[in-house]
Amino acid sequence: MTLATKATIGNGKAGDHAIARVAPTCVMQFAFLARLQRSARYALLGALVLVIGVPLYQLAVLQPSGYGDALATPSLTLRWIAAHTVLFLGYRGLLIVSFALMLGLPFALFRIIIAQEILGRDESDEEDLDDEDDEDDEDDEDDEDAPEGEKGEDATNDAPQEPATKEPAEEATPASASANSSDGLPDFAWRGRGFAVLAAWLGVAGLVIFPLATLASTLYLAISSGGALSAPNATAPTALLTGLFAVLTFTVGGGLLGISCLFFGAVITRSGRRLWPDSWLVFGYVALALAALLTASAVEVALAPGAGQAALSTPAILLFGVWVGWFGIMVVRLKPE
Repeated sequence: MTLATKATIGNGKAGDHAIARVAPTCVMQFAFLARLQRSARYALLGALVLVIGVPLYQLAVLQPSGYGDALATPSLTLRWIAAHTVLFLGYRGLLIVSFALMLGLPFALFRIIIAQEILGRDESDEEDLDDEDDEDDEDDEDDEDAPEGEKGEDATNDAPQEPATKEPAEEATPASASANSSDGLPDFAWRGRGFAVLAAWLGVAGLVIFPLATLASTLYLAISSGGALSAPNATAPTALLTGLFAVLTFTVGGGLLGISCLFFGAVITRSGRRLWPDSWLVFGYVALALAALLTASAVEVALAPGAGQAALSTPAILLFGVWVGWFGIMVVRLKPE
């Protein structure tokens, strides 16, 4: 089942560039939009958990239990975890769940970018055909206005001839006309769009490594905290491994997310208003700023892994959550016309 050719991507206000096409060949399948919106809803839920749920949990649950003071030294941190293991596991669990819910975001954004570029190319082809038709109409008008003598010569030259029998030619279909039934995109739509492909895969890798490293760090700290009360001086190996987990989480995972945002932002802003509404164009520029912040956080943690997360880590993660939530809201509001 197919729908009309447009979907509302912008803010819905009349007069601005809030209408953009989100399916190839001027036909959008219900399954294509439904898949995008399903991923967007999960991503939006994860963003809400990350931006609202985690800070509220810190303020309402962790801070009254002395979590802020416990971060002063590794020994105090282990002692606090030993005394408040359930609270610590709940905090880390919220972080892990929030990133797990965002796992479908990179390829949802990738599909939207590919569809936009395909439709932009098809619209350019249609404009070229319209220009050729206008030129043909002008030529026909010139022939009608020609003198009688010239018309006679043309008539003799255009004498009726025997129609040649030939097989009916098959209509040529553009490459974008063969939609893949699995996701509504043309076959091999990714070809020639290396940056978008890299952005999608790097984003998935970052969204997998970040929660997995957080999970490994959580389990290790929860187990190691059991001996913190009996052996308070045995924190050197714990600090070393904690630094390793911080590098895996914020430098590797966060760095991959930063590169992914850089490529996504570059692909969107490169096309500009020719393909994208203003809201999506600003979304692309925010992705570039987010990439810089995530990269700076990754470098900062790599230079001082023993300190755990760096000063820029929290702002970078929160801005990433806001960016993901923004994407989720825009895609959920898509409406086929």
